[in-house]
Amino acid sequence: MLKEIFEQPRAIHDTFRGRVLPDHSGIMLGGLHNTFDQITKAERIIIIACGTSWHAGLLGEYIFEEYARIPVEVEYASEFRYRNPIIKKGDIVIAISQSGETADTLAAIKLAREKGATVLGICNVVGSSIPRETDAGVYTHAGPEIGVASTKAFTSQVTVLAMMAFETGHLKGIISDDLYKELITELVSIPGKIEKALGVNDQALALAKVMQNSRNALYLGRGYLFPVALEGALKLKEISYIHAEGYPAAEMKHGPIALIDEHMPVVVVATKDNTYDKIISNIQEIKARKGTVIAIVTEGDDVISKIADYVLEVPATLAAFSGLLAVIPLQLLSYHIAVLRGCDVDQPRNLAKSVTVE
Repeated sequence: MLKEIFEQPRAIHDTFRGRVLPDHSGIMLGGLHNTFDQITKAERIIIIACGTSWHAGLLGEYIFEEYARIPVEVEYASEFRYRNPIIKKGDIVIAISQSGETADTLAAIKLAREKGATVLGICNVVGSSIPRETDAGVYTHAGPEIGVASTKAFTSQVTVLAMMAFETGHLKGIISDDLYKELITELVSIPGKIEKALGVNDQALALAKVMQNSRNALYLGRGYLFPVALEGALKLKEISYIHAEGYPAAEMKHGPIALIDEHMPVVVVATKDNTYDKIISNIQEIKARKGTVIAIVTEGDDVISKIADYVLEVPATLAAFSGLLAVIPLQLLSYHIAVLRGCDVDQPRNLAKSVTVE
């Protein structure tokens, strides 16, 4: 798992390599070449996935809606297939799976196709079942992921979704040429910024020693960082067996705040964006109730760093890419906590890398 966490700069670079024009003026997703006309005309996009891929899809929803202005629904494949979903001809369904063999996602794809939707796949494993069952799609090219808990699969899936959203928005005329180029240029810089974010590894180990005996943890985030909070909590559950919940920070007052005391570590994903002032308020509420705050902040942050008990810094980036950086310290934190607790990080109990049965 640690090897795969540290492979993320290369994995993301390989995901956009050959797909971003050298002068950063365009994106070429060959696997979707004949379907962008349908995507730009779509009135709705449905993303289906399970587990970590579902969290990537949730981030994709935020990016698509902001930059392509198409309504997006993100569905658990297992729930989608067992109800009677409303799917119309012209709907775009995007199925996300690292392995390309996830049983629930495959069944959901078949259902969507029967109802006349155009189904696109985002997979890592070349030649797997989902690419064969879908109308078109994109491989992430992240390289083999052996660790059961997905790390580089998540960041490479988000990278593909971002490229799809930017290309769609540009084709629709929603994104100007200048903004399109700015977004692509920032995307190309992300591997280097992740390399820098990985520099918090030693700090993450020190923090893991603080959290290793906790029985519960709360993860909070807003906007683009809410799916990251969900993913951080899932990683902790998967490999360290500590119960954790991810919540939108504003929802804390609607229940979870009752859990906060001196024994409850609260991980707040709080890099700078348009919700920054609000998340400061949430942190102050936690501190007033004696909660221990571990904050993921933007490099050079001098406000939250004075309130929180511990901070892990990541480089600044555009809001759409904030999740790609903020998730790195959370992956490292989960890894070190699990190792300190003597857990089998690469083969957690009761879990399989690819869920090929119902």
